[in-house]
This record gives sequence, C-alpha cells and structure tokens, in this order.
Amino acid sequence: MSARDLFATVALMLGAYLLGSVPFSFLVARARGVDLRAVGSGNLGGANVWRSCGFGPFLVAVTCDLLKGFLPARAGLWLGLPPPSVVLIGVCAILGHTFSLFMRFRGGKAVATSGGVLLAIAPLLMLFGIAVWVIVLLAARISSVASLAAAGAVVAVATALLLLGRLSPAYAALVWGGAALIVYLHRANIQRLRNGTENRFQKLL
Repeated sequence: MSARDLFATVALMLGAYLLGSVPFSFLVARARGVDLRAVGSGNLGGANVWRSCGFGPFLVAVTCDLLKGFLPARAGLWLGLPPPSVVLIGVCAILGHTFSLFMRFRGGKAVATSGGVLLAIAPLLMLFGIAVWVIVLLAARISSVASLAAAGAVVAVATALLLLGRLSPAYAALVWGGAALIVYLHRANIQRLRNGTENRFQKLL
C-alpha cells in the first residue's frame, strides 16, 4: 500500500468512527420529546424509534444511519483504495454506531449502518437484504426476526458470490463479520424470542 493510500485509509477510518458515533436515532427521537434509553427496548436504534415515535421518524433515523456507513465506504472506493482498506473504513463506521463515542459507548445494533456499508460495496446484495427484511417483517411483525433473517440471507448469497468469483474475499469477510456482530448484538432478542416475550409491532404504519 502506498503512503497516500495508507494516509487516506487512516483518515477515513477516524472520520468513519466519528460519523458512525453520531446517534441519529437518539437525536430524532429526542426532537420528538422521547428518550430512547427510557422507552421500548431501551436500544438506540431505528426499530425503537419506530415503536416509540412512528414510521416517519424511523425513516429519517434509518436513512441517517445508512448514510453513516455508506458515505465513508463510498469515499474509500472513490479514492481507489483497495478492498481491505474499504473494509476497515466500513468496520469503523459500524463500530462507531454500535459503540458511540457520544453515548458512553452505547449504540444501535449495527443493522442500518452495516447496510450502508454494504450499499457502497455491493448494492444489489444490499437490495436483496432489504427485500428479505421487509418480507419477514410483514410476516412476523418482529424487527429482530427480520434483521436476523436478512443477515443470514445476505451471508448465504455473499458466500455463493465469493465461490463464483463475483465478490472480493475482503468484502465477503466483511459480510460474515457484520452478520456475526448483528447476531451477537441481538442476543437478548434471541433469548426473548425463545421465551416468547419479544416485542412485536401491533401495526407497522
């Protein structure tokens, strides 16, 4: 890696973490007079905005969270950085979202910001994940089930694309690692699903 690429990678990694740390879901809910830490699941992510504030604020929050992942990764691609560099930049955005510098290292569950990174590096794979998320959410009305199903489906397709030589090993590794993080961050949801106590949307719109 050239000195220019190394400098650009490090600079974008730092910028990605700082941008990822901006708690847009918390700020959107706060603008509506709601403290996400004290309502619903207590999570600082988009699903809690939806349950607590409605679909419109959710769309604003999730769009901002997507952009947190998309913009830094896309900047790396625009600069012509190699896939491992783009992956590191995307990981920093995801970690910023999940362990926010501005929220005492609390954050969301990495779904939207991971999706933003994926949108930058593999748009069709991202669209497939969104389709799975929407279908499962409409069927189950449980956000965590939709997120876990989408993560699993994206992993399966990314692995197939890797084996076919259509996806960089670095990007495939990002998908696998991102999915593993999403599952880990949903461990409490998985336990509630087992107990039959997981939060369910009574209405979606």
